[in-house]
Amino acid sequence: MTERTSRRDKILLASLHHVVFDGWTKAALKAGVADAGFTADMALRAFPGGLSDLADHMADWVDRRMLDELAGLDVDAMRVRDRVAAGVKARLQVLAPHREAMPRLLAYLTLPQNAPMAARQAWRTVDAIWCAAGDDAADFKYYTKRTLLLPVYTTTVLCWLNDDSEDKAATWDYLERRIADVLKVPALQARIQKALSSLPGRFAAFRRARG
Repeated sequence: MTERTSRRDKILLASLHHVVFDGWTKAALKAGVADAGFTADMALRAFPGGLSDLADHMADWVDRRMLDELAGLDVDAMRVRDRVAAGVKARLQVLAPHREAMPRLLAYLTLPQNAPMAARQAWRTVDAIWCAAGDDAADFKYYTKRTLLLPVYTTTVLCWLNDDSEDKAATWDYLERRIADVLKVPALQARIQKALSSLPGRFAAFRRARG
């Protein structure tokens, strides 16, 4: 980790305490810079893009922490669905200490001008989860897997934010169901492709029979 990244991490984590009360605002960032022990000009030096830069670094920080958590698991011994679920779960557990700040961040990300950034962040996250799960798909399969996981991840986040069940059991049950549904799709696609590939031969046999 570079010194710049470490500095940005410290400011981010200090700012999150203020985000709960001030929202995803310059006031929260300014207070975070002070709490982290830096002078006021560090806000601009560390995050020249302002609040959007801070939000993008938040996504990067959580993804890095998620991968650290997954590195401690024996993913090779897991089924694919368990690997993917572990990725989503690890990311939410990293966010758990900052759960009260998340609605403020999501409110910021859902602003129309921030939609492209939010989409990029979500895509990076699901890509990181699939890569950590050992996926080496290319071309169409690469995009299909990530596109299918994207709504699973985003809706699970919303479920998690509103989940008051013990140990977030409702969220993990929801996640398991959604991932099970997603993993059925490639199998269905494979069956359809196999069926379609056999059609020319069937049509040729049909023409021979009629001739």
